[in-house]
Amino acid sequence: MIPFEIRHLFPSSYEDSLALQLELLKLRAKNRIPDTLILTEHLPVFTAGRAATPESFPKDSEIPIVTISRGGQVTYHGPGQVVGYWLRKLERNNRDLHAHLRLIEQTLMEAIQTLGIAANRNEGLTGVWVGPKKVASIGVAVRSWVTFHGFALNVNVDPEIYHEFRPCGLSGDVMGDLTQFSTSPLSISDVLPAIEEAFQGIYF
Repeated sequence: MIPFEIRHLFPSSYEDSLALQLELLKLRAKNRIPDTLILTEHLPVFTAGRAATPESFPKDSEIPIVTISRGGQVTYHGPGQVVGYWLRKLERNNRDLHAHLRLIEQTLMEAIQTLGIAANRNEGLTGVWVGPKKVASIGVAVRSWVTFHGFALNVNVDPEIYHEFRPCGLSGDVMGDLTQFSTSPLSISDVLPAIEEAFQGIYF
């Protein structure tokens, strides 16, 4: 069995991607499939994690809101954004969710840097930043010691959407995308190979 697999689900509703995650999670827990990264681009949706507060929710938005089991607060998913769900089995000597979060951050930073953009962390805040702008949100959960949920990397997103709510409890002004920092507009297809290569580098 190969140790790692990447699946594409473009585009997808949030509900369809969650159903696939839960199906694969059961298989991974039984060692019937390898660790798997699902890459997708969602139809517009807000997701609210366990730490979501009432003031963080969008007001009077027509975009649906889905309450989910991951950590974190309210996040937007939609066109122009790569969403990745990493089903990774944490073995007995590696059951550290904080280390898992840091690994996602580091891997995304490496992918972004191959595009000629310098990415960084913001101490005390989970996610990936380019200068003062947050370009990737991360929230995970674990079941049977298999991780699910994952990251949302903004490639070319309408910034106005972030003024409808408090993304991850922050001001919408802090949110950005990779195209802002690129010498030319970026598309999902421009960014996917860099993400795939960076995650494959963890395994190979």
